[in-house]
Amino acid sequence: MLEPLFPLLGDAGIAVTLSQREMLTAYAELLYDWNARVNLTNVPKDEAWRIHFADALLPLAMGELFPQGASLIDVGTGAGFPGLPIAILRQDLSIVLLDALNKRCKFLHAVIGMLELANVRVVHARAEDGARGELRGAFDIACGRAVAHLRVLAEYLLPYVKVGGHALCWKGPAAQDEADTAQHAIHLLGGRLQSVLPIPVPDTGHQLVVIKKDWPTPDQYPRAAGTPAKKPL
Repeated sequence: MLEPLFPLLGDAGIAVTLSQREMLTAYAELLYDWNARVNLTNVPKDEAWRIHFADALLPLAMGELFPQGASLIDVGTGAGFPGLPIAILRQDLSIVLLDALNKRCKFLHAVIGMLELANVRVVHARAEDGARGELRGAFDIACGRAVAHLRVLAEYLLPYVKVGGHALCWKGPAAQDEADTAQHAIHLLGGRLQSVLPIPVPDTGHQLVVIKKDWPTPDQYPRAAGTPAKKPL
């Protein structure tokens, strides 16, 4: 299922061991096994290598964004993208997968248990609620993929990020336009737009928006659950 993925990663300079290949493949197989009973993805099985896995992993080629031993939270992780493939290839990272739906969390626990991943834990919470407790300001990296417009996603992610860390936002071809529109929101939340970088997934135009956390997010953010999406900053 994932055979085309590995040459693409190799061309990008991302090393994948045989064991890691087997783990990624097992994850993909379990995803589509569960998907027959629980709606986890609408991506066809033969496109998973490209739309899910390549998209999640190609940013690892930008090594400066993923320092050795860093902590990472994947907010609104869904079926585990991008956080779970990253956890498989970068087991030096300490990773939290956060999602609001219990059925997704159960699936993530099943994958983590099957693969015996010691560097990952799952948190069942809404993005706005999770950022109100111990997770606030606790991570070097907060990431989100296919979650919301950047004005909303910035409010979901930046409260989790340490000062000096980054929010990484997986976006489509309109990433630069979204980034321009979101500049005010990013500033309010303690961030600064650093760059918009191409993710070389074939035939997608996917891009990565990189936001640097320059100062603490004010206490009033994130607002109450549901408010960021209804009333973007």
